[in-house]
Parts: sequence; C-alpha cells; structure tokens
Amino acid sequence: MRMKSLGLALTMCGTITAAANAQAVSPAGGHDVVPTGKGGWNLPATPDLPPNFVEKRGKPKPPPPPPANNGINYHNGPVMLGTVNMYYIWYGDWSGNDAVDILSDLAESIGGSPWYNINTTYYSGSGRQLKHVSNSVAFKGSTTDDYSRGKALSDDDVRDIVADAITSGRLPKDTNGVYFVLTAKDVTELSGFCSNYCGWHTYDRINNANIKFAFIGDPTDQCLNGCTRQRFHSPNDNFGADGMASVIAHELSEAVTDPQLNAWYSSKGDENADKCAFTYGDVYLSPNGAGANIQLGSRDFLIQQNWINAGGGSCGMSYP
Repeated sequence: MRMKSLGLALTMCGTITAAANAQAVSPAGGHDVVPTGKGGWNLPATPDLPPNFVEKRGKPKPPPPPPANNGINYHNGPVMLGTVNMYYIWYGDWSGNDAVDILSDLAESIGGSPWYNINTTYYSGSGRQLKHVSNSVAFKGSTTDDYSRGKALSDDDVRDIVADAITSGRLPKDTNGVYFVLTAKDVTELSGFCSNYCGWHTYDRINNANIKFAFIGDPTDQCLNGCTRQRFHSPNDNFGADGMASVIAHELSEAVTDPQLNAWYSSKGDENADKCAFTYGDVYLSPNGAGANIQLGSRDFLIQQNWINAGGGSCGMSYP
C-alpha cells in the first residue's frame, strides 16, 4: 500500500475524512505515480514521512504504463505465480490472545476462496509468456519474536525481524512466500502505523534472495477506530484480530500482484486493494450478531473488497 494524498471519506460508525499527504512524486512525462507499499488507508493527517523510508530499498523505476482499461495499469514488473506461501512472525506478547488461532485460520482458508480468486485477474508477461496469478495460497508456518527490536520499530527493524527468522532457520527462505510481521498491541511502528497506514508490504534482498514481507500491527490499544470497522461486536469476538484479518488480506493481495512495486497500480499509485480499502459490499450478521461479509473455513470475517481487473474494473468480494 502507498500513502494517498486524496481524502476519501471512511465511514466506520464514525467518519474519517483527512488523509496523509505522503504520495510519491509523479515521474516526468505524466507517468503513473509509483506506489510505496503503504497507501490507501486514508487515516488522520500527520506530517509527511521522512524521505526514502521505502524507496531506499532500491525500487526499480517502471517504464511508461500502457493505457488503462480496468482502472489499474500493468507496468511490466513480475507478479507472484503458482502457490504463494504465507508465513507469520508473531512479534511481542501474544500469550492468551486467540488472535493466533483466528489469523492462522484465515491464512489456512483464504487460498481457493472466491475472494482471493479476484487476484487471478492479474498477470505478468505478454503474448505466449502471459501468466496469471493462481488462486492458491498455503500457510507454511509461523514463529515468535520476543521483542528483539523493542517496542518501537522502524521499517528497517521490520526487515531485520524477517531476516532473523530466516537466517536462524526458524522459517525457511522462500522467494515465493510473503512473511507477515504481526506486532502485539503494545508495539508501535515509527513510520506511521495508525496515523498513515494500518499495514504495508515491500521486498528486499535477504540471504541472497528476493524476499517479500509485510507489517501488520494490532490496533486494539492504538487505533481501533481507524483500522477496524467493528464497534460493538466483531465476528470472532476479538476486535484487534478481526481488524488485522482485513489488513492481512489487503497486503497479501498487493504483495502478490505488485511484489516489487513495479507491476500493477493505478495512475495515482494505488495498488489493487488500495482502490477498495474500507469498502465491504453486502454485510450479513454472524452468529454473535457482528457484521461479516465472508466465511473462510469455519469462521466469519469482515474483509474489505478487492479490485477486479476485468470488465472495466470494480470492487468486489468474488470473481467471476
């Protein structure tokens, strides 16, 4: 996700209308704004982030995009093909928190779903080399990290937490995986968690491999009103975990369709899930009376819609 300067209204039983103004500068010649991996959240305005906090990782500059057909453009970069593997790093104190079960169930169930099938509308290459994203995700495991970088993390700390998990052998080195650093409710992320974003994704070279990873924080004590929609109940009776579930789905979709920030995004720099952030489509009542819009495995969730790259483009909960 990348930061947007546009102020879309976000209604979550309350309304947030201001947004961070930290959008990347459009390249000369009217080319599309390049995403940073942190946009689309439309949270309360704060000062601009320090320069190069994501760009420092050597993101390649895209060629001029082709004309838009579905509201999102292909910039010739790769997508993630075949089965995408998910890994969790539980950072901080998660003891006694059933988020571990809730979010593990999400990872085990999201692949093969009608919702994730939206990502099959994205591809890389052209002609005979054109290959689409597959509707296949595997949850390959998790590990823990007991505050190895403290409770106030930088972007580089998040990267190093992933690197430590791989170099120590606690998680395998997997170039077709996405590593999610899930931080406990007492952990902050200094580049803008809760003020500019609810999560982000990027990539870096770790142990001589191109590794994709994401940050997702527990908003329970910091921004429950900003990063979740639920107010009185949540589908799994855990406000933080249920809010994180939608953010994980969001960042997974973007990591798969724009892993190196040079594949699929709009002229404004919005990646696919950015274009539908905090929109949910038809909502039903889950057994506990909370709003939900999808069942994955045995659980109900309230997951944001995703951008369908077909038929002119639209937000949806399934494809076709």
